[in-house]
Amino acid sequence: MKELQLKDAKARFSQVVDEAVAGETSVITRHGRRQAVVMGWEEYERLSKVPSLGWLLANSPLEDEDLVERRPARALGENPF
Repeated sequence: MKELQLKDAKARFSQVVDEAVAGETSVITRHGRRQAVVMGWEEYERLSKVPSLGWLLANSPLEDEDLVERRPARALGENPF
């Protein structure tokens, strides 16, 4: 992944898009701060189909007996000794 200043990305946008299609992702910066990403459509599609952690947890096949028994976490400010 490479970083490009916005003015450089604008000047050679066709090349940036061609590189994205070929698998090279570019991060566009403005005033030294990361602002946008240019990536190929196939990479975007792949990333957009990754399930969220919430979905994975909600759809987990685990049962209560599959989980390890854990002690409750100590309260903040509680002396561990």
